[in-house]
Amino acid sequence: MKTKGELAAEQAAYWNGPGGDGWLAAYERIQRSLADIGDIGLAAAAPRHGEHVIDIGCGTGGTTAALAHAVGISGHVLGVDISETLVGYARAEHVAQARAHRLENATFVVGDAATHPFKAESYDLVFSRFGVMFFADPVAAFRNIRRALKPAGRLVFIAWRTPQENPWGTAPARAAQPFLPPLARPGPEDPGQFSFGERARVERILGEAGFQKLRLEPIDRQIWMGPSVADVVAGAGRFGPLARAFAGAEPAAIDKARQAIAQALAPHEGPDGVRLPGACWLVQANAA
Repeated sequence: MKTKGELAAEQAAYWNGPGGDGWLAAYERIQRSLADIGDIGLAAAAPRHGEHVIDIGCGTGGTTAALAHAVGISGHVLGVDISETLVGYARAEHVAQARAHRLENATFVVGDAATHPFKAESYDLVFSRFGVMFFADPVAAFRNIRRALKPAGRLVFIAWRTPQENPWGTAPARAAQPFLPPLARPGPEDPGQFSFGERARVERILGEAGFQKLRLEPIDRQIWMGPSVADVVAGAGRFGPLARAFAGAEPAAIDKARQAIAQALAPHEGPDGVRLPGACWLVQANAA
């Protein structure tokens, strides 16, 4: 069994390597896929004028920019991400936006929110869109996050539910699996895309971290995966679990895997592209 330190190091290496590169390569698709869910999360967070906010797993900075516009020039948003690749993009994008809109109330830092030395009791809101599922020690991470919040501060984040409820993320890999080398399955406490899928685990983690008044609301949406099956298949293997599986497979096996993915996705192609069901939690809690 890997130590928490080894798991954290793996996450840092992945997001500063193939994970960050793959995210940027799929940037336009990801933005369209997650826009609706992200808007739900931002509406629930309800950032107010003058507030100080942390955006965890800020990625390329889209949610950070939205939060910065909401809190105005008298507020501030700190975007935190473990990936130098993504933060570099976010910084460049924010500079361009700041020049266009004269809004310079956001900064970005490369770091792990689990251990980052946030100024204690200084933030009104901590927000995250799919950025909190990768902590090696989630209880310790959320304790660190809670320390950054003011006593009246609030936490709002979105995380995927179980793999079974998210065919958009599992159907391609399941179709391709017979033709590819097996991948190690994460343990129930290991970090990963669906590690916050079970309500009881989320409630336990946040409760042990000291958060109060937990509210979990299920959000179900059709996830846009691309304009066509051919486009989705062409991008398969660039990002996520399939990328690791493809890296260890023979070309003939990859071809068969792509054919299987196309067959699995064909029934889900419509006039505006390929969509499969997705399921996530909208989680809200108070610092005290």
